[in-house]
Amino acid sequence: MVFVAESAKSKVTELMKGENLSEDYFVRVSVTSGGCSGLSYKMDFDNETQPNDQVFEDNGVKVVTDLKSFLYLCNTTLEFSGGLNGKGFYFNNPNASRECGCGESFAV
Repeated sequence: MVFVAESAKSKVTELMKGENLSEDYFVRVSVTSGGCSGLSYKMDFDNETQPNDQVFEDNGVKVVTDLKSFLYLCNTTLEFSGGLNGKGFYFNNPNASRECGCGESFAV
């Protein structure tokens, strides 16, 4: 399961409304090679699922990830932090053994 914190739900809803996206759209999350710790998160809006996608809904937000990325994202929570020192969207990933200082990449 990929979870969505209340803070992330509010921001996702705001962004989707701002971009006039229909209810067919969802949050696509994936893990790619790169970043200073070896793996990086990628997040975008999408409206087409692929055959091996894993589909979750938490806190009213639909989150889709490919099977390979799910192996790294299992039990991860998407969160959002705003304000002057806010990180924006970030992932609270219990599978990460270390994360870089900027929080955009991780290792397992």
